[in-house]
Parts: sequence; C-alpha cells; structure tokens
Amino acid sequence: MSEQGPIFSESWHRVAPQRLALRAAVQIRKQIFRGEEWYVLQDSFDNQFHRFTPAAYQFLSRLRADRTVQEVWEECLEASPEQAPTQPELIRLLTQLYQANLLQTQMPPDAAKLLERHDKREQRKTFSTLLNFLFIKVPLCDPDAFLKRCVPLLGWLLTPWAALGWLMAIVAGLKIAGENWSELSSAGESVFAPDNFLLLYAAFIVTKAIHEFGHAFLCRALGGEVHRIGVMFMIFSPMPFVDATSSWAFRSRWHRILVASGGMIFELAFAALAAWVWSTTGPGTLHRFAYNSMVVASVSTLLFNLNPLLRFDGYYILSDLLELPNLASRSLQEVRYAWERWICGAHRPTTVAHSQRERAWLIVYGVSSAIYRVVLSLAIVLYIGDRFFELGLLLAIFFLFSTTVLPVTKFVRYLAASPSLARCRPRAWVSAGGLTALIVGFLGLAPMPERFRAPGVVEAENFSGVYAAADGFVEKVLARSSGEVVQSAPLVRLRNPELEINLAQAEAKKRELFALREEALNLSPSALGPLQTQIAALEGRLTNLRKDEVALTVRAPQNGVWVAPHHEEWQGGWVERGAALGELINPGAFRFSAVVSQAEAAALFSHGIRGTEVRLNGEAGEVIHATIERIVPGQQHELPSAALGWRSGGDLAVQSNDPSGLRSTEPFFQVVASLQPAPGVLLAHHRSGEIRFELPSQPLLAQWWRRLRQLVQQRYRI
Repeated sequence: MSEQGPIFSESWHRVAPQRLALRAAVQIRKQIFRGEEWYVLQDSFDNQFHRFTPAAYQFLSRLRADRTVQEVWEECLEASPEQAPTQPELIRLLTQLYQANLLQTQMPPDAAKLLERHDKREQRKTFSTLLNFLFIKVPLCDPDAFLKRCVPLLGWLLTPWAALGWLMAIVAGLKIAGENWSELSSAGESVFAPDNFLLLYAAFIVTKAIHEFGHAFLCRALGGEVHRIGVMFMIFSPMPFVDATSSWAFRSRWHRILVASGGMIFELAFAALAAWVWSTTGPGTLHRFAYNSMVVASVSTLLFNLNPLLRFDGYYILSDLLELPNLASRSLQEVRYAWERWICGAHRPTTVAHSQRERAWLIVYGVSSAIYRVVLSLAIVLYIGDRFFELGLLLAIFFLFSTTVLPVTKFVRYLAASPSLARCRPRAWVSAGGLTALIVGFLGLAPMPERFRAPGVVEAENFSGVYAAADGFVEKVLARSSGEVVQSAPLVRLRNPELEINLAQAEAKKRELFALREEALNLSPSALGPLQTQIAALEGRLTNLRKDEVALTVRAPQNGVWVAPHHEEWQGGWVERGAALGELINPGAFRFSAVVSQAEAAALFSHGIRGTEVRLNGEAGEVIHATIERIVPGQQHELPSAALGWRSGGDLAVQSNDPSGLRSTEPFFQVVASLQPAPGVLLAHHRSGEIRFELPSQPLLAQWWRRLRQLVQQRYRI
C-alpha cells in the first residue's frame, strides 16, 4: 500500500470555498489494473487522457457548480473515511485538472482564467515542441470517416483465421531469411550505399505508412476514434503518423495491447511478404526494394517500436502488461519520492507505488529511461554531425544545454522553492551538494581499471601459403588436407592442354631449326647467325615452358600440416597462376594477430600495456595469457584473416569491391602477441577471438575525455 501523507494542508483555505465542476466535454471510463479500479478522464475537445484512482474519482464525481470543495470533501469523508483523499492530495489533483483545463466554475473571472490556462498550455506545448524539434508532428487531416468505411471491408483481419495466417506468414518469412542468411548478410553491406538511399527511404515511408495504418485500423475496429493523421519530421526526415490515443480509454487491457501492437503486426506481415518477393525475384529495383523493406521493418521494430524505454509501442505494451498506468510520469514521481524520503528526510512524502515491488519497477524504469534518452540523443547528434557538421555542432550545443544546464537549473529551483522540502531544505541542500561532490570526486579522482578489446586471429608462428605456380585444371589432389607433409612433397597435380600443345610445337620447331642449321653448315654459312639467334630464343621459351610443366605439380614449401578447405571440390576445376590452394602450418607454436583501431592504438603508445589476455570464440570462459611481441608500424589495410571482416561474420567493415574480404575500410594497427599454451584450449590456425589490453588505472572522467577527443578527431578531423 502507498504511504499516507498528512491529512491537512496549510493551503486548503484557498480551494475550500471554490465551486468547481468538470467540463461538459470530459468523459470518464473505468479500467482495471491488477484487480484495482482506475478511472480515465478523456477531454474530447483536444483528445487528452488522465488516469485517476477510485478515491480521486469519488471526489471528482461529486463536484458540482452549486457545491464547494469543502462540502464535497466532507461528504467523501463521511462515505469512506479510510479511502477519502487528503487535503494535499486534493490540492495536487485540482491543480492538475486546472492546468489541463478540465475544470469549470460559475465565477465571473472563469472565462478569463480559462483563456489564460489555455494560453499557458499552448506555451508549454510550444516550448516542448522546441525542445523536441527533432520529432515535430504536423497534422494533415481527419481519417476517422475513411477508417469507419474500412472496418466492414477488413473486419476479417480480426478473426482467429487471420491470426493463424499471420503467424504462418511470419514463420515462412523467418524460414526464407534463415535459408538465405549468407546472401542477406552480404547484401547488408550496401544498404547505406549512396545509390541505395532513394530506395531505402521509399521502403521506409511505405513500411511506416503500413505501420501507422495498423494502429489506426485496429483502434477504429475496436471502438476507438482516430481524428489525426499527418507527418512527423523525425530527425528532419518526414514519415507518417496517426493519433490512436483514444485506445487508452479501452476497458480491456488486451484491446489496448492489440492496438499498441497493431503497427508491428502489419509491419511484420509486410516484411514477410517482402521476404517472399526478395527470394523469388532477380537483381533489380523490385528485388532491392523488398530487401530494404525487410531491413527497415526489422531494425525499426527492434530498436524503436519494441523498446519500452522510449514512448513508442513497446512502452504502452509494457505499461499494460505490468498493469502500471502512466508508467513514465509515475516512475519520475517515484524517483522523486525516493529522493525526498530517503535522502532529504522529508516528512511523509507522497508515493504513487502500491507495493515495494511496484516501487522497484518504477524506480528502475525511471532511471533506465532517463539514461537511455541521453544515450539516444547523443547518438542522434553524432549521426547528424557525420553528415552535416555545422548542424551537428548546433545540436551538440543544444544537447549539452538540455542535458546539463536545463536540468541543473530546474533542480536548483526545486531545492530552493519546492513546498515538499519546506521542513528539510537545509538537509536537501547538504545532501545535493554532498552527492554532487561524491560523484564528481569519484569520477574525477578515483583511479579505475582501464582496458579495451580488439578482434584478432590465432596464427601459427611458422606457416606459409600454398599457391599455384601455373595455370591449369586440377587433375588430382595428391595429399590429404589436415595431414602432415614434408617439404617438396607433391600436393596437387594440374594439367594444362594448351601448355602441352605449346611444348610440342616448341619441340617440333627446335627440330626444324636444328635441321636448317645442319643444312646451312654445308650450303650457306652466312645464314648460321640468324638461325643461332632463333635457336637461342626458342631454347629460352622451352625452358620457361618446362618450368611451367614442372610447376603443374604443386609442392609443399615447408614441413607442416596442409590445410585446404573444400579441396574435394577442386577436381576438374580451373586454377589460375597465383591462386591460393591452402596453407602449410607448423602447429608447434602459435601467436595472436590483433587488429587495433586508430583511436585505441593511441593508448598502446601513450599509456603502455600492463597486461594482455586472449579469449577465443566458443571458449570465452578460458583465458590465454599473451605477451606482446611487436606492434606493426604504419597503418594497415589488409586484415590477417577474412574471418574478422563483415563478409565472414566479423565486426570489421571491409571494402565492398574486394572479393577476398580482406581490405578494411578504415586503417588499423596490427599487434602480434605470443600465446602461452592453456590446458584444454584448442589453438588452431585462423581461429578468431579477442585480446584484452589492460592499461594503467585512470579516473573515469579522464578516460571519457580521452575517448571523446579521439571520437571527435577520428570523425571530424579536428
């Protein structure tokens, strides 16, 4: 149960004689959360919603223009002394209704006050729009009549058969994606290519239009009204939006959840259709549009719509699943309660939680959502700054103002003037100053471990590549892959019919020239010179042809284990000179070759390394101790293994025009470290993993400042 605050208030005399009533446009609906009644007040004039407890409803339902607030409160006390709201609670309730323009009175100044409140609300809305100018909504028309005509035509979408068909379509789409995962992954590299921007944006608009129609249709089909449709400029990019907030007044929470999920339901169905179109069409505009639609539907659903930390679909779904109405506002109130109750020692502050478990949910959500919004805002600033530096700089200044100056100003004003801190204001100031000093001191003075990770691969210390020294067809693989071979042992035998013909022709030409030379010795000695020149040139060509003939047998360049994946598929295939046919590895000793970005490499040179350890993929719980042997000077572009690049599922971006998948888009530094054998850990050539570098301890502020400078230098070259 929530903690009860004081019954009486020093400000009660200001509201007790007032004769108030709810405006005629206000409608009240009952909802059930966790077995408890809640009441939703809907202002049909501007489609705003407010939730209240049963105790507040009992008070509001008794308000009439011919009765005073004091009389209504006394009647509530007589009807239910234990459940009746206290005077401070009623003052807050009436203040909220007053600011929301939901109250009316017969007093003459009421019209002027009504307009004044309306103006203040408009000013607050304008100020809120300025603070959220990256998400501006522009209403265009009223779609309710159109949706009302659509419901009879599309009513079958609410049947169990339609739900089963939707589920089968989603499963089919996932099956298509799974069967073509490698092709989907490789195509993902070109999603943000300049020549794909137009199709990507078109897919985004179409997908989001279907998403918003899903919300609007389900809201209207379940009895709600949708009176606003328009364009929202999200980060200056126009996209459709609809106002389906009338679903908040539905009595059934499952209907509310269905409307909140409606956009994702329609969007995922469209993504499944796009997956089928993509898999059945060849390269072309339709094929690329379908792929972009799949990407937009999956990314937007996971990062935004399902994310409950933002006030999108996931937020309302979570609020109804947990049966915590007004989750965002109540979480902030509960965080404030925790501050006033446990830090400031306020005298019985008001809590909105009904149990300890609910209080924990609200506090965790309030803190998490605040942190996430800051992180998301920073990501948006960096995203825009990458494309429009001047605009990004202005947004960065606005971001600093909105996340530091504005909150600090509000907090100082709250400490100085909040009535809830009237009896404990000195303690509140001391607590705020002490916590600020503690946090700043911890972040700026306390040394904290600093480390970073870099991807890499295990390499045998002694290994060499096996390459074809001549062109030819693979006639026979002479050695088994993964088997040990000795130096010069034959591995693969090639056959080149053209080389055989050229060799036979050269031999025949040689015999012809030798015959002509014998004839010239007897009949024309003057012709011997040119013939000798031709014979010498032919001998050189024959030598090269015989070398190529010998090179048709590929031999081991050293002792070791020959590794040739898929060698059984080579039979009869054509191999060009210089083609890689595998590697010869000496498994006696291994090293780890890591790829370190430019930003992280600065720490290697300026701070020094206190320790290193390697963890391999598949055995992350096993630690392999490593010792740095060398840092390859200069910036590299050739990855030590294609397994580290995007093409093979790695984390590093590679150039899209490089078929080998080894050329990185960003230069890097290569760090080579020797590995100490670890019991139970299999060291295999080109096995991928991560190396962790431990740096000298530094305060967190110093670490964050260094990384910020590196980020700015790397992204904007300043």
